[in-house]
Amino acid sequence: MSSSRAILLRSRSEDDFEVLFHIAADLSTWEERNAASPAPLDRESFRARLAQADAAGSGKGVRFVIDVEGAAVGSVMLFGVDELARHAEVGIALVAEARGKGIGTAAISQIVEFAFVRCNLRRLHLQVIGSNLGAIRAYEKAGFVIEGRQRQHAWVRGKYEDILVMGILRPE
Repeated sequence: MSSSRAILLRSRSEDDFEVLFHIAADLSTWEERNAASPAPLDRESFRARLAQADAAGSGKGVRFVIDVEGAAVGSVMLFGVDELARHAEVGIALVAEARGKGIGTAAISQIVEFAFVRCNLRRLHLQVIGSNLGAIRAYEKAGFVIEGRQRQHAWVRGKYEDILVMGILRPE
């Protein structure tokens, strides 16, 4: 990744809709992002899903658009926030053109810092398909470690795959 490349996390705008819809509707990566069976997604349903998430508020989580030099390339989020135990799950989704360029690593590092410094969370965790080596490397670069493996836990593109559980603790 070029050090001159500006990667930042920001709130969603209407201009981001098409990029986010494209990611959400991508059937080639559906199983890595959803527990439900793959199915076509239309713009109206996706817009309703975004509106429902907005109406629910961000009290239990936060979602950012990943912006590279002024263009949306994905989203990163904290969800399932446990306010007593001070932990949350992390999720990220990128357009295909943004993968393998250090953008995901930078975005994950930024959401980790946000979670620990701004949200006072103590621990973050995530789940990743075992064959998604690029994502695993990005998470490890951001400080996540493999904490466990759910063997043959996900049905992905015609075969069972392991799910790795990864986590990171806030430094003392």
